[in-house]
Amino acid sequence: MTKAMTKTETVRRMLATEAGASLAAICAATGWQAHSARAALSGLRKAGCAIERTKSTDGETAYRITAGPGPRA
Repeated sequence: MTKAMTKTETVRRMLATEAGASLAAICAATGWQAHSARAALSGLRKAGCAIERTKSTDGETAYRITAGPGPRA
């Protein structure tokens, strides 16, 4: 039996992709409100992840892990 992925692990995997993830995408994937998603980003930073924030041409902010603990296998 495989263990279900936690919501934090879901966020970590989303942020580990080349494109990263927007706050709205994180909220949609986890069911969290925006303040909870931002708290998860803060928790990942405290855990040693370097999180880059970029803005697209349409003004949407995307977050991406650039260094530190990546997704767990």
